[in-house]
Amino acid sequence: MLYLEKKHNAKQNAEILTQLHGGKIPLKKALQETEEFFQQCTEENIPPAPPTQKKQALSEKILSVLFRPLSSVSRLRTPSKPLVDSKGNVFPEWKEMLDKEYTLLMDHLTREVNVVDFGAVGDGRTDNTAAFKKAIGNGRVKVNVPEGIFIVKGICLPSWTCLVGAGKGKTIIKLHGTAPKGTRLVTNANHWRGNHHLYVKGMSLDWNVERLGNVPKTATWGNHSSCLTFANVTYGWVRGVEAINPGLHCFDITSTLYNYAGDGYRSRGGSSYIWLYNLNGYGFGDDGITTHHSEKILISHSHMCDPSGRAHERGFSNSNGIEIDDGSRDIMLVNNSTARCFGGVECKAHENSSAAANVQIIGHLSVNDNRSFNFRHIGHHKSTDNESKTAYNLLATNLASIAPIYSDLYVDSTPRGLVVSAYKNVVINHFTLLGDPDYDYKGNPVIAIQYRARKVILNQINLSDFKKAGAGIKIYGGTNRADSVRVQNVVSKNSSSKAVEIVQGVQDVTVMNVKEFTEPALKK
Repeated sequence: MLYLEKKHNAKQNAEILTQLHGGKIPLKKALQETEEFFQQCTEENIPPAPPTQKKQALSEKILSVLFRPLSSVSRLRTPSKPLVDSKGNVFPEWKEMLDKEYTLLMDHLTREVNVVDFGAVGDGRTDNTAAFKKAIGNGRVKVNVPEGIFIVKGICLPSWTCLVGAGKGKTIIKLHGTAPKGTRLVTNANHWRGNHHLYVKGMSLDWNVERLGNVPKTATWGNHSSCLTFANVTYGWVRGVEAINPGLHCFDITSTLYNYAGDGYRSRGGSSYIWLYNLNGYGFGDDGITTHHSEKILISHSHMCDPSGRAHERGFSNSNGIEIDDGSRDIMLVNNSTARCFGGVECKAHENSSAAANVQIIGHLSVNDNRSFNFRHIGHHKSTDNESKTAYNLLATNLASIAPIYSDLYVDSTPRGLVVSAYKNVVINHFTLLGDPDYDYKGNPVIAIQYRARKVILNQINLSDFKKAGAGIKIYGGTNRADSVRVQNVVSKNSSSKAVEIVQGVQDVTVMNVKEFTEPALKK
């Protein structure tokens, strides 16, 4: 069975996915198929759910009032188109603009310095906070950081700044032992006015969670307690960076404040035009990479694994490898991987916030995550809940779920390759799911389409070796039923239960071209 270590090179993910699929998927054609399926979802009207008037809790009313002045109305736009170059690399159409801004950043740099020349010592003991502050100054600078372990109490980056190390594991920037729990190790200088043109490359960021001792919770509140936080940043690049044991997140691309103004509202001051590339992260208290109320974010060739879950109550850790969270829009994930997390990729929102929308996943490898791909808008699932105003448009092509498992992170959560709840206009195209034939899945389904999901298309789904699981694909009925679901071109191999199960009450479902077979056992 495939195992991905903490320092896995995610640049290998495309080749691994090719091997798992049994051959290279013609990517341009597959993306065109996904786009055509998505258009079919949006061309047909979705019958609205029966109106509900769920009573809002007092605490939610107070939050809504407090955050509303900092919010704007969420308007759904068209997802950015993915472009494939001659080498098979995938980028969103807006990356050309980001490339021009990178050239502008290089043109605006007036100094190139080495932090050692300002008194920094990479001995793992010296407090280098003042040296970094002097080297960075007011920006327009490239600050080189050589090999060594540089202790700091936090680094703030003004606009027009590059922070460049000698590589992962060579340049290590580590939080001081007396740094407060809420410290962000690296962040932009002004979360309220915002910053722009920030570049971080080639280093390990050690949040030094050990300094806290055996505390019950490793994070404070909001977007604090992370290795790298971009809050209200326009034009940013993070390349070749490793994040180690943060109290909250490894990498957080976010607005000034997490916003809870209610479904249908997004925070002002979100980040935009950010590229995260070739990142590693592990030991995170909540999520590896996360986005909040931000847009036009590209996350590519990155690997997140082995969260501690210590930002949550023990046994209830919603710790995801990559989480596209509240109010995020126009996010593209390309050839990333996750391992041993609660969720591999989770697209979601809290009940009192807008859902992530217009998210595209192009190539993702999930290994031993509890729920490889989990799409949901919390608090908008049941027939008695208010229907989500914002949970729309998730497109995924070329996915793999390898042996999802039970996890101590969230003890009551059953393993799944995919869960879709409350979202509309969801396309999953070319998805390979490989189970462990000896693992006890306790009769649970591998894919669950449920809780008022609508306009869901599954195409080219290949499942194998889920011998102790339930249905390969289960479409849930009842009062909270999913509906308007199409399942086609499914192959189920060496699995004991039926490939597709439709629970009574689903009114609009189409199933086409399903093949089930068992390979003969090899003679010993």
